[in-house]
Amino acid sequence: MKYLILLIIQTYWNMIPKSKRKKCIFKTSCSNYVYQITKKEGFLKGLKAFNYRYKNCRGNFEIFENPISKKKQILLSSNQIIDSEEIAERFLF
Repeated sequence: MKYLILLIIQTYWNMIPKSKRKKCIFKTSCSNYVYQITKKEGFLKGLKAFNYRYKNCRGNFEIFENPISKKKQILLSSNQIIDSEEIAERFLF
């Protein structure tokens, strides 16, 4: 099953050009993140990674500047706060 997920992601990469893919809010794109987790940790962890990204990378996020650290952060729909190291570059300017 692990290889099925990897094959689906590779097919997605080959069939849809980068310019046509939805832009991810995370520095590591959702497909790359799920691919890496699945390859390293297996099918179940890959599914969990997909579920996490699917729920949190679908809009409903808020970008803000932390008043203490002065760094940009994102509040996800799951109420988790993501630091600037994990945020896509286009949101940091």
